[in-house]
Amino acid sequence: MSVPVHSPSANSAPVILAIDQGTTNTKVLLVNGHGEICLSRSRSVPLSYPRPGWVEQSAEDIWRTVRDLIAEVLTAVPNAAVAAVAISNQRETVILWDRHTGAPIAPAVTWQCTRSAERCEQLRKAGKAPLIAQRSGLGIDPLFPAAKIAGMLDDTPDIRTRAEAGDILCGTVDSWLVWNLTGGAVHATDHSNASRTQLLNIDTARWDEELAAVFDVPLAILPEVRPSDATFGVICEGFGALPQGTPVRAVLGDSHAALFAHDPMASGIVKVTIGTGSSLMVSVPERAESRHALSATIAWSREDSGVQYALEGNISVSGHAAAFAAELMGLPDAHALSAVAGQVANSNGVVFVPALAGLGAPHWQTDARGTIMGMSLATRPAHLARATLEAIAHQICDVIEAMEGDLHHPFPSVTIDGGAGRNSLLAQILADLSGKEIVQAPQEESSAVGAALMAAAAIGIAGSADRAPAQQFMPQISEGDRTNARQQWKRAIAQVTAAASPNAAPASVAA
Repeated sequence: MSVPVHSPSANSAPVILAIDQGTTNTKVLLVNGHGEICLSRSRSVPLSYPRPGWVEQSAEDIWRTVRDLIAEVLTAVPNAAVAAVAISNQRETVILWDRHTGAPIAPAVTWQCTRSAERCEQLRKAGKAPLIAQRSGLGIDPLFPAAKIAGMLDDTPDIRTRAEAGDILCGTVDSWLVWNLTGGAVHATDHSNASRTQLLNIDTARWDEELAAVFDVPLAILPEVRPSDATFGVICEGFGALPQGTPVRAVLGDSHAALFAHDPMASGIVKVTIGTGSSLMVSVPERAESRHALSATIAWSREDSGVQYALEGNISVSGHAAAFAAELMGLPDAHALSAVAGQVANSNGVVFVPALAGLGAPHWQTDARGTIMGMSLATRPAHLARATLEAIAHQICDVIEAMEGDLHHPFPSVTIDGGAGRNSLLAQILADLSGKEIVQAPQEESSAVGAALMAAAAIGIAGSADRAPAQQFMPQISEGDRTNARQQWKRAIAQVTAAASPNAAPASVAA
């Protein structure tokens, strides 16, 4: 897909080449110092489901889409003055590769994969949850990579032995891309991605030996941790499209990059990135203590100002729920589902709990399964479609309420971005169910733009520009209708979680 916006001329000012590697798509963009997109290209990246609960991707496919899109973008704009490369990436997806050949050892295990659920339960029963939460800021859940890494080392013959001998490297998607872009010269990650592994001590901002021992992960396989705006090496000789020596100058997890795009001064804007899953994040002045099962995390780090903390709630299935429901209903895509949902004013009592990969924050129920409730002979396809969009909004409302409880103040407005965040019907439903002003970010590619802006600032080409006006959505239903809808949703959640195996919510509490 091609999205030209501000076409650069042959004598254009320096631009950032931004790589946005997501769960289902890879995008490569040219972004100027004002955060304006000059050109964008994208390609899909398939997921595979080899067993129930398992979700994998080809690490080769991930890299191939990045490499090919870089060539495509620079062929379209051959005179682009690329000053630096920036990376935003899907988080918590793990890759193992051979240090000597650079070849992946196995498929990438994605953030949605729940194969490590049994290991997580063993750690919980062993009483390790308080230590893990205190050091990493994260509760025990298969979402996070540490338990996945241990399983990958044990499930593939001879890999643990080779890893302990220094022959195997491990990293999240950002590390894999940096390794390939630099021709194997740099094995590094940034603090935002490292803080999602459950192996980083977010107080010291370093890998934690005790956490590594608890999860049985050898520290030697992990990448070096650098500030988000550090230099992550330079483009290697023979890469082709990009000139040798071009610096890789910013790396952030996608949700963190989106927050930076909206709130680079960390003023406390609440941001919701609605993609395959959803991430709600708000910057906080110091490590936050959550009593509502949210995560303390590192938003980003900068060489001149250190670590910026955030409070986050992760939802496992959001936009993916719309795609899933569309397929079940015989519709071509989520856009068609939204059109059908718009035919009715409400779901007529139907509630869809899209626990298709368990439930994330603030419920954290790995064994929960998707459920549709409240159907009658009056139920029509439009009600099911509407219930799907309402489910996405309800889950976001659950996290907003948890955040407000942790930070002891209400949020008057919430900013949304991401692919599904462009859906105006969803934005209105979210405003209705939350009772808040919803601000729809004018720029869809917030993650890529955020990473590009950080790189631009790091190399001194950042500028300022008038932002396009954002669309705002205000609540349009009564307080009584809102309360009834939220109570109905919470009853459905209670039934789904009661039917699943009881797992303790993660104690994401700062000690």
